[in-house]
Amino acid sequence: MIKLIAGEFTLDAAKGDAPRRTISGTAVPYNVPATVSDGTAVIFRPGSLPIEGKAPRLFMYHDASMPVGVVTERVDTEQGMMFSAKISATSLGNDALVMAQDGTIDQVSVGVNPVKFSYDEAGTMIIEAADWTELSLVPIGAFGDMANIASVAASIHQEPEQVVLNEEVVPEQEIEPMSEVTAPAVEATIPTAPIFAQAKKEFVLPSAGEYMAAYHIGGDTFSNINKAVAEYTASKKTALQAAAGDVLTTDTPGLLPVPVLGPLVQDLNFIRPVVEALGARAYPDGGASKTFIRPTITTHTSVGTQSSELSAASATTMVIASNSISKTTLAGQVTLSVQDIDFTSPAAMQLILNDLMGEYMIASDNFAADNLLTAATSSGVWDLTVADLLKSVYDSAVDISNGRNFTPTHMFVSPDVWGQLGQLADTTGRPVFPFIGAGLTGQNALGGGNATSWNGNPLGLQLVVDSNFAAKTMIITRVGQGSGDAFEFYESIRGLMSVEVPATLGRTMSFHGYVSTFAAIGGMIRKITQA
Repeated sequence: MIKLIAGEFTLDAAKGDAPRRTISGTAVPYNVPATVSDGTAVIFRPGSLPIEGKAPRLFMYHDASMPVGVVTERVDTEQGMMFSAKISATSLGNDALVMAQDGTIDQVSVGVNPVKFSYDEAGTMIIEAADWTELSLVPIGAFGDMANIASVAASIHQEPEQVVLNEEVVPEQEIEPMSEVTAPAVEATIPTAPIFAQAKKEFVLPSAGEYMAAYHIGGDTFSNINKAVAEYTASKKTALQAAAGDVLTTDTPGLLPVPVLGPLVQDLNFIRPVVEALGARAYPDGGASKTFIRPTITTHTSVGTQSSELSAASATTMVIASNSISKTTLAGQVTLSVQDIDFTSPAAMQLILNDLMGEYMIASDNFAADNLLTAATSSGVWDLTVADLLKSVYDSAVDISNGRNFTPTHMFVSPDVWGQLGQLADTTGRPVFPFIGAGLTGQNALGGGNATSWNGNPLGLQLVVDSNFAAKTMIITRVGQGSGDAFEFYESIRGLMSVEVPATLGRTMSFHGYVSTFAAIGGMIRKITQA
């Protein structure tokens, strides 16, 4: 329920004998920001309030126990929602008319339930559609003069001295007025629901757990809480003044933060070359079980030449293996004292969490790299010469393609092997794998072929260098294609957890996820060892 106080209204003297008890004005201006009861900034878009359905009730101060009338007319304009309302002939209604006529109350506030909305980068709620349940008379509104009572037709059949005014009521929110608008009269009925504007509450600094939760959610939630913390800190800053004598920095060590020169030096690159090449797959069971089944074909059906008419055709029963794959938990934790948390800025806390998540990335990539190497079968031994390398690579490609018609796509190597490949030269000293680009012309064409067909050169494979491989690693396989992938990687990242430890005045934070690998076609994972 959102209650948003809007604007001002005016009274016109009644004419004729029939008593007139109506007010009209602007209920909500469009495309104008205002603040609601929980401190959220909102903007109503044109057409966001309905002009059909049950008519909103007219209340005093958003109090349902103080009804004073009903909205009788509504007009939707480009500038805002215009209204007319009839005041009931009750004591409370008479009070409302008197206060409207003498200017004590000259603004209105809508009560709506947003049904279609979004948030912009600043965290402002953009309301596209809402149910409108009530309209209230208030002294000061969120939209100020832009949501006002533009006219009042008042005629009360009693002496002025008989009108007993209500006691002064403090509005739920004070918000400065806007511009005055006169509303056209149109017959309408209205839908349902409320945004109440109140005085904006002072921001309370979040606990470490709340900050951790906001960081885990990310996006606008984390951005808004950081902005609020910065605003709160700025509002609480006070100037330091010396009384008698000189005040040196050594006299106030607790007031002086230790300077940090530049960003934290990062000596680890949190990347996952193997995982990126394989592609992380979602668990087929949605992560609900400890293991899952990955079926593979061990025996295919067969088709052969019929020896003669009416002779038996080739018949082979397909055999499917049910491979059970288990999930491995990767997790890390860090425990901080409450002093570290209290004396550390949010930015420093974020560095710790980033490092924890980065270590998870390295661990998961190492898990994939180790299992890929374990699943590989040797296709030759490289004696470090160019000719023998070509033989070994082509032998691997043949082993992968024989009986399957799949070609390899990737070559996985450790950094030392990458260095060896780059230093290879032909008999005239020209690089076997020259750099081609940035104005440089390669003298050898090796490595420039298409690895997806037999017409290309297997040395045109996509090269993946990963320091998580053991030294002297070279693996040739087919992955990342969807069809015919030899090796699969599954992952479910569960994220950040945080718990307080009162006994030691600490907080433990952890990050974890589940990973699995599967050698789907073991014969297509080939390695080349070194002599």
